[in-house]
Amino acid sequence: MVASALRRGAHAYVYLVSKASHISRGHQHQAWGSRPAAAECAAQRAPGSVVELLGTSYPQDDYSNLTRKVLTRVGRNLHNQQHHPLWLIKERVKEHFYKQYVGRFGTPLFSVYDSLSPVVTTWQNFDSLLIPADHPSRKKGDNYYLNRTHMLRAHTSAHQWDLLHAGLDAFLVVGDVYRRDQIDSHHYPIFHQLEAVRLFSKHELFAGIKDGDSLQLFEQSSRSAQKQETHTMEAVKFVEFDLKQTLTRLVAHLFGDGLEIRWVDCYFPFTHPSFEMEINFHGEWLEVLGCGVMEQQLVNSAGAQDRIGWAFGLGLERLAMILYDIPDIRLFWSEDERFLKQFRVSNMNQKVKFQPLSKYPPMINDISFWLPSENYAENDFYDLVRTIGGDLVEKVDLIDKFEHPKTHKTSHCYRITYRHMERTLSQREVRHIHQALQEAVVQRLGVEGRF
Repeated sequence: MVASALRRGAHAYVYLVSKASHISRGHQHQAWGSRPAAAECAAQRAPGSVVELLGTSYPQDDYSNLTRKVLTRVGRNLHNQQHHPLWLIKERVKEHFYKQYVGRFGTPLFSVYDSLSPVVTTWQNFDSLLIPADHPSRKKGDNYYLNRTHMLRAHTSAHQWDLLHAGLDAFLVVGDVYRRDQIDSHHYPIFHQLEAVRLFSKHELFAGIKDGDSLQLFEQSSRSAQKQETHTMEAVKFVEFDLKQTLTRLVAHLFGDGLEIRWVDCYFPFTHPSFEMEINFHGEWLEVLGCGVMEQQLVNSAGAQDRIGWAFGLGLERLAMILYDIPDIRLFWSEDERFLKQFRVSNMNQKVKFQPLSKYPPMINDISFWLPSENYAENDFYDLVRTIGGDLVEKVDLIDKFEHPKTHKTSHCYRITYRHMERTLSQREVRHIHQALQEAVVQRLGVEGRF
């Protein structure tokens, strides 16, 4: 679940018709540090051009901003690769829900969907979740669009309406999601989410409650900080209690008993009231998920007018980095046996502490340029850096801004840290990558170099 914003999209020079079969083989396993040729940087919107992805052709338009770097990751499905750390987290959550929540006939209450296509419509990603047309999370600079009507999902919530409309009332959705974002050890344009939804009928919610038959789910009143205008206070409090109890049990299963938890009020367009769960882990408060009582308008539109429910969503990388002490999000894409073998455990619940690979030295280069008078987006620069430098780029910091007193032109200076996770980089290969970036930033972003 997560309505946070998404970003960036450089279209560096490339003509792209990228076959799904092509993506799912050689290119997706590109070695760390191999630099894409200048002609492979991103999708060029040639007249009549299309992107072919997962067996479907998508015509390109002025919103198309998928880069080759991102396309090579589609179909990897790290969460479904046995013994991958993200797979371990997913399987531990599944196991917990299967054991803790059982239906009337002894079968699991929650169904699990972990192979849904990451390509969704903009209606699925935004409108079905009541995200306003002018909401900043829709920005082209924050999302990866195939065109104006289709995109790579920015959250697993994009499937919520469809599953509710199909008649499901308790399910988990797990998948890869795509957002244009800054570059550092905790951000990557592709990451993985796990979403859960549960609906209750009046009988289910108030079962076992004294005088429960007299309680109601709905009323017509006014919206407040505590509830929606269509919900009774009793119904909201029971749903909120069940949600928080469910999540408290889940984190106890993952982290162990005795964990200190706190709830922080927050805002999501598709839940109200909404909360973030924070845990005190090794003396530090960490936000681990978002959740809330589902907006009744969303539930009603999906055909479940007689039910009320909750939803939550969490990031698998976030949990894995905390649980396994993994320091850099790029490691999840590594095919280095020294990394992967650490998670081949006989019992998925056994404790694993990542043993770092040798820390190879960083190489640091600065790049500075005058910004164009308009249409410069920092996320476009970050996406171009990722496209040219790939996973060799550890982080990018904006270290200086300067406005010329006479021309009033603005200059940005970025410090780029290159570091291979598996070997020592040579100055020669970093120099070639950095020079390619200098050329691309001028050609694609219209800046004036100060190299």
